[in-house]
Amino acid sequence: MPRYSSGSWRNYRPDKGAGGAAMAPLAKPAPARAPTQAQASCRILGLDPGSLRTGYGLIDCAAGVERHVAHGCIKGGGGEFLPRLRRIFDAVAALVIEYRPDEIAIERVFVHRNPDSALKLGQARGAAICAAVSAGAGAHEYAPRAIKLAVSGYGAADKAQVARMVSTLLGLERRPQADAADALAVALCHAQTRRLAVLYAAPAPARTRASRSTGTAVRGGLRAGVRA
Repeated sequence: MPRYSSGSWRNYRPDKGAGGAAMAPLAKPAPARAPTQAQASCRILGLDPGSLRTGYGLIDCAAGVERHVAHGCIKGGGGEFLPRLRRIFDAVAALVIEYRPDEIAIERVFVHRNPDSALKLGQARGAAICAAVSAGAGAHEYAPRAIKLAVSGYGAADKAQVARMVSTLLGLERRPQADAADALAVALCHAQTRRLAVLYAAPAPARTRASRSTGTAVRGGLRAGVRA
């Protein structure tokens, strides 16, 4: 049976190689790069998919401020289901070509009581996602409750409340239709998530100042929404 060296493991020196030769120190990993202000600015396309109507909303976000770009509703129309999916795909692809969004935010599918309706919703959602990411933009999903909570501060808000807060936060003269309002809410939810990520990566003093200004803006928007 082969015999091993009589040296104890307690004498092991990790900085010494075989024969006691000094080993080169391991290179330290490069620190993660914090998002810059340029990375914090982007155009977001929000999508609220549906087999009959797919809402869309585009906003520009920079320095904690969101600006409305466009919103609307893609009508799948009646008739057979597969042509409706093609219309959704073509319309979303045309939006991506026209507005060039940097990131896509879409509402996560929920379990519907009717399995057939849930299946159709999932297929419409898949068509919208495939068209949206065709230009290389990143896609992000959010649960309906998280979207309502981010926009209105209440996870069980109804569509009228969401539309009212979306109009207030973006300074719209008219409230958008329900599907378009939901799509804008998805985009605002993603903008808020990105802002929090940038604040988390920023140095502590800058993070404190930015969080105070953001909290003041949000409280002002909520007060305006209550008055509305």
